[in-house]
Amino acid sequence: MPEYNTVIFDVDGTLIDTEKAVLASLQKLLSIDYNKDIDQSDLKFVLGIPGAIALPQLGITDIAEANERWNYFMKDFFHTVTIFDGIIDLMNRLGNIGIQQGIVTSKTKIELQNDFVPFDLMKYLSHVVCADDTAKHKPNPDPLLKFLGISNANHEASIYIGDTIYDYECARDAGIDFGLALWGCKNHEHIPAKYKFVKPQDLLKII
Repeated sequence: MPEYNTVIFDVDGTLIDTEKAVLASLQKLLSIDYNKDIDQSDLKFVLGIPGAIALPQLGITDIAEANERWNYFMKDFFHTVTIFDGIIDLMNRLGNIGIQQGIVTSKTKIELQNDFVPFDLMKYLSHVVCADDTAKHKPNPDPLLKFLGISNANHEASIYIGDTIYDYECARDAGIDFGLALWGCKNHEHIPAKYKFVKPQDLLKII
């Protein structure tokens, strides 16, 4: 069994549960600004990819303005965002045994500041790669390759933890192992991850 010294996390659906806030705020944006009434179940494809990629698929062309409005409406639903059970314990324990931790996320720096920083998890992270740090985004491997470059992490000793097919494809094409966060994943049957973790502490079994 490989020994990992670097654990890289996705954010949404992996460290924090933002699904309700993301979908409700997008639904509100579409209704108020574009007169589009779309069921949340039909918007789930946006989970795990940047707004700049998701919004054009909804026929929206003013991407920058729409993204700004989406973030504005997110604040109305921030009370629904929570840290997944077991994440703080996991990150504490990884830190205590000297594992390097970081994140590769489809959030922009501003979105990370608004949606993630308030939960006080940044203290565990040595490096962060956001959507505006690379020209290409998940499922392209560039964000993970960027992380490996700035952290000097060995790809064979690194594992990426995420909850979507985009995360898996990003890790696969970057040449690092992938662990699927079942606590945030809704369709794990279609994601051929090397590991599937029921709860965050399960990750410790392979470290």
